[in-house]
Amino acid sequence: MDNLPEPQNPHAHLRASDTDRDQVVEVLRDALMAGRLTQDEHSERLEQTLQARTLGELEPITQDLAVPGQTFKPAAAAAPSNSPVPIELAANPADSFDKMIGIFGGGERTGRWRVKRRTNAFCLFGGYDLDMTDAVFESREVTIWAIAIFGGIDITVPDSVEVRNEGIGIMGGFAARGGATPDPNAPVVIVKGLALFGGVGGQTSSKRHKKRFRDQGNHGGHGQLH
Repeated sequence: MDNLPEPQNPHAHLRASDTDRDQVVEVLRDALMAGRLTQDEHSERLEQTLQARTLGELEPITQDLAVPGQTFKPAAAAAPSNSPVPIELAANPADSFDKMIGIFGGGERTGRWRVKRRTNAFCLFGGYDLDMTDAVFESREVTIWAIAIFGGIDITVPDSVEVRNEGIGIMGGFAARGGATPDPNAPVVIVKGLALFGGVGGQTSSKRHKKRFRDQGNHGGHGQLH
């Protein structure tokens, strides 16, 4: 078996798709026709391609064969051009981490901020407002760990984003919701955590704006369930 160099792709841990494997098969076929691979080498690498499960296993197969216009570009490493929400994948997913803390106070993230692959939000007798309406996502799937104790956390997502609620409420409420018809190309927000004598509330941008219009002059607290 060839001694292939170790992959450098920061997305090496992601699962490979059929499209990714087809790209490698095409490069191998052209390399065989051009004489850069022998028949045995081609067969061996083709077998590796078909058995590859991740992008990290695919990339080194053609790393010594790359020529201009034929570089392997994993389909999963590029944000879909038709995504209704801006996605700019982090160069190193392991570093895509953020945290917010509100203790006897509060804070907010709004406007053009970057939603990390994982965010920890903790509120104790305080509140935090995470408005992702105009945010840039660093992953197609982001996870928010929301812990609200005698406090609240509000989460607002674009209408096209899917929200998966995996949190629990104990003497409190935990109800994060996304749009009724999410776009399959948009990011997915997974909300996990705990609301203890507090609340974690999630809503879409359109519902947030409608509520603001309806409640003009009436200021509510963080973490209300809408």
